[in-house]
Amino acid sequence: MTSHSHTAVMRACSIATAACLVLAAGCASPRPDEGFIGVEGGRVWYHRAGTGPGTPLLLLHGGPGSCSYYQKPLLALSSDRPVIIYDQLGCGKSDRVTDTTLFTVDRFVRELQAVRDSLGLREVHLLGHSWGSMLAAAYMGTNPTGVKSLIMSSPLVTTAQWELDADSLIRRLPDSIQVAIASNEAAHTTDSPAYAAAMQAFYREHLQRRPPQRPVDDDSGSAAFSKVLYEYMWGPSEFTSTGTLKTFDSSQWLKRVNVPALFMTGEFDEATPASTRRFSALVSGAEFAVIPGSGHMTQNDNLDAVLSTIRGFLARVEGR
Repeated sequence: MTSHSHTAVMRACSIATAACLVLAAGCASPRPDEGFIGVEGGRVWYHRAGTGPGTPLLLLHGGPGSCSYYQKPLLALSSDRPVIIYDQLGCGKSDRVTDTTLFTVDRFVRELQAVRDSLGLREVHLLGHSWGSMLAAAYMGTNPTGVKSLIMSSPLVTTAQWELDADSLIRRLPDSIQVAIASNEAAHTTDSPAYAAAMQAFYREHLQRRPPQRPVDDDSGSAAFSKVLYEYMWGPSEFTSTGTLKTFDSSQWLKRVNVPALFMTGEFDEATPASTRRFSALVSGAEFAVIPGSGHMTQNDNLDAVLSTIRGFLARVEGR
């Protein structure tokens, strides 16, 4: 999960990238570097960078209810290939719908396919971060064609394991923080200042360990985040699920993945290295990597290692 409603995350870094008309592999004709795509329930905004020869890389952001701005550092990969980011429906620059009937995993899966179809991405590498990895796994469960590889970045594979890991991480925090979390969740007062302060203590250890490494830009304000979507599908905080994803489990989908896969997580990630390594074994031949010194926001905490890890994996895939 990646809740960008919180101050630490809302200041997450982003980088500016040069943009031009680009041609994704399999596209019949050039398209602008950004625009809107009609999907079920509204329009989603996308941005594409790069004209390199590699197979395009499509990024799925976290949340649910966050947006793609924090993934902008990964546009550095556009020196090798087209890289596409988009804001899922309900957040960011996409239509800010609040109809909860649209907030389902199945609809977000169909949205992802609509993005691929609209941009002519017949072949693509798929990278999902946090909730984006949940979406990627569900999408792979539909047996899509043309996916050349799958990158599960700081993945949530099952909500049950995520909450078990979160509980173990909370137990390492000071007693006062543990009490604030437990008491406010029991009293259903998760909007209290005490709970917010406890969340920040957890997030400083396991979400984003370093200050934003680049200046913020116009995309990175708190208005980009959909609290309605986040709380409806997930819950009040990164470590507690009360929403529709409470029983999420993508393990059966992952067992059927038959493309090269990389599972990547931060050293101090809430998607813990131990669980991520164990889940990587669900995919035959999957690679596993830990980003040193990083929490959940790996691209902020250690961008160089993230870029190197992804580039190396994609080079190996495309060299086969």
